[in-house]
Amino acid sequence: MKFKLFPVIFTAAATSVMTLFAVSHFQEKVPYLGMAQSRQLPVNYAAYTGAAAGSAVAPPASFEAAAESSVKAVVHIKTSTEGRVITDNSMGDVFSQLFGQRQYYIPPQAGSGSGVVVSADGYIVTNNHVIADASTVTVTFNNRHTSKARVVGTDPSTDIAVLKVEDGANYPYMEFGNSDDVKLGQWVLAVGFPLNLDATVTAGIVSAKGRSLGINKTQSASAIESFIQTDAAVNPGNSGGALVNPAGQLVGINSAIASPTGSYAGYSYAIPANIVRKAVNDLMKYGSVQRAYMGVEYLDNKSATPEQLTSYGADKCDGVYVINVRPNSGAGKAGLQKGDFIMQINGTPVTCPGDIQGQVARYQPGDNISIMYNRGGKQYSATVMLTNMNGTTEIIKKGSGSKLLGATFKQVREGLEVVDLGKGPLAKQTNMGKGFVITGVNDMPVKSASDLQQILTSKKSVQIAGYYPGKQGMYYFALNNVDAYSGEE
Repeated sequence: MKFKLFPVIFTAAATSVMTLFAVSHFQEKVPYLGMAQSRQLPVNYAAYTGAAAGSAVAPPASFEAAAESSVKAVVHIKTSTEGRVITDNSMGDVFSQLFGQRQYYIPPQAGSGSGVVVSADGYIVTNNHVIADASTVTVTFNNRHTSKARVVGTDPSTDIAVLKVEDGANYPYMEFGNSDDVKLGQWVLAVGFPLNLDATVTAGIVSAKGRSLGINKTQSASAIESFIQTDAAVNPGNSGGALVNPAGQLVGINSAIASPTGSYAGYSYAIPANIVRKAVNDLMKYGSVQRAYMGVEYLDNKSATPEQLTSYGADKCDGVYVINVRPNSGAGKAGLQKGDFIMQINGTPVTCPGDIQGQVARYQPGDNISIMYNRGGKQYSATVMLTNMNGTTEIIKKGSGSKLLGATFKQVREGLEVVDLGKGPLAKQTNMGKGFVITGVNDMPVKSASDLQQILTSKKSVQIAGYYPGKQGMYYFALNNVDAYSGEE
């Protein structure tokens, strides 16, 4: 047995001796990956230990100057609403005579939010939902100065309202920035008065643009939404506050949060400054926003079913699918047709209805916009002249008549007042009287003529709700097979 192991031991020993001899003899000639040579490889550890040798790293952004100037121009808004009795006549006059009209008491309410001073003479922008139906509005500045504010005008479609304080001058104010320049990943500040705290500044990044939530439809049937989405912390009370870029410019008005609890849960939404600036200028100058229309109806990709997307070809083509084009509208005169895909407006790509709303909302009736669209796989361009809701380019001032359904309306605080029934469907199909105030259609709120037009565009049979000033109860009227402009002369 010992003699059988001897050859194995001898072979192992000989191999070891030969290996040592080769290493000692050729060591200087064989390359060796030592530390000096390994540093030349394009590989680094994932751990962060500071800037690598020879590289330049930008310093972190500082918001000190932007925050200091912003808090001076952002104000705390407090509102109060008087208690009131509402009488419901929905059961009809016969039931009311037999059982009496149902009455509801709404107690006094108080609310709060934020606002941004946008001019040295005291104009303030905030959300419409912050001051809606308020009896009194009080504004407190960062220096504790408090003043009563007057409501200059409101626009439920964009959720914008303008206030005015008139007990001084040279107020600190914030300049508008260009919200089109806001980029994904850009740092922003949210400034406001959350949870009734003092002025609070939070930071985050822009995580999306052109977001549509449907939240403004609770205020207006012609809601316009193209929100900037951020992860800056926003809580109740921040509504109406400022979204600020690192240069200290106003790039948005904070309006909403996405949350299952009502408090901040990760995402907040701001109205882009370009939409805000247009609404503010119109409200200051005319008392109402001069809404511009192309005259098209388009498919909402979010609410559409997969079958609809497939049948329209919207699942294979970029852009926004056109469902209908009004013949005498700006889009109709420019040659757009049902089945077209709107790709760009003034060189800016549009991929959803929110993009279109965000672009068109910044223009006036009478302005021309450039449209690029896809038809049958080929791209075309056209120039569309925008019009107002009446199909003209005239200025519609607050309280001036707007004509729909053959009737003439004027906008009042609660809705639309009938000035003249005319000879259209309202006169032919109902016994509605002059002075009737329309407050809703198909359970959707109507605050303006554009709201009524928006509902009539998508519905041919409607139920109109409203009241007669000085009379108790709500009244309802049904219309069938109507068009928004039917009855026009």
